Amino acid sequence: MQDGRPIELPVVLINGLVDGKTIYLQALSDGDELNGLAVIHEVIRRVSPRVLRGQIIAIPIVNVHAFHAKQAYSPVDNLKMNRCFPGKVDGTSSERIAHYLFNHIVKQADICIDLHQGGVKPMIDEVRVRVSHDHPLHKACFQLAQVFGIGYILDQKGPKGQLAQAAPDIGIPTIDPELGGCHGWNQLSISKGIRGILNVLKVYDFIDGEPELPAEQFVAHQFASVISNCGGFVYYHVALADYVEIGQPIAEIHDVFGSLREVIYSPVDGVFWSQPIYPMVSSGESIGKIGV
Repeated sequence: MQDGRPIELPVVLINGLVDGKTIYLQALSDGDELNGLAVIHEVIRRVSPRVLRGQIIAIPIVNVHAFHAKQAYSPVDNLKMNRCFPGKVDGTSSERIAHYLFNHIVKQADICIDLHQGGVKPMIDEVRVRVSHDHPLHKACFQLAQVFGIGYILDQKGPKGQLAQAAPDIGIPTIDPELGGCHGWNQLSISKGIRGILNVLKVYDFIDGEPELPAEQFVAHQFASVISNCGGFVYYHVALADYVEIGQPIAEIHDVFGSLREVIYSPVDGVFWSQPIYPMVSSGESIGKIGV
């Protein structure tokens, strides 16, 4: 810290009465993504050492600087923590935190779950596999995403520096659940995250019980942006998670007087995945993304 005090991260360690695997959970590597914190709170309330086989290591707040600033990026080095893994021992503040976590905690794990959300932007609840299809651990990561069981999976290699890439590179299956997007907490997204973690704990033999899995899960491999040609106010014809077809009208753009300026049609078949926070756009701006 700038006053000379060391940075301290909160750590939860639950050791089961029976030996087993180790799972690592982390939240708030982006400082404005609070849903994952609430998920960890509830998981550690529900899972006691008496019923646990193995070990749970959880860090509820990874990016302490960004959390206190209520923003995604660290105000110290202007970096996004989830672009810093596996970190650097002599790097910036974020890179040093990532390096310490990766080498002292992540490497102990058999499974990693890095809890995220779409920042404050409205988005569906989904889980991401961030390694390429030809990665040696792609199958293991994809199976972990299916077990999380949130119903929507993005199977697409992510940007360099994500934990969900760095950990699989050393043999640890890792996923990146994105629990919606909101200011503060969203209880529905949190409940899905809790169920997802419990599903993983059950299927991977940390605790007893049957997982709650959806009958079907939609898998997207990329996003298609939906662009407005006119500036104005957006009136959506579809909701998040709706399946849309190419050529289907999905929104209208109205001017400041409420008059219709443009009807926007879906450019592809897929799931309406995310949209901006505010219902107004400039010409050439995206009104949402479709998972395909």
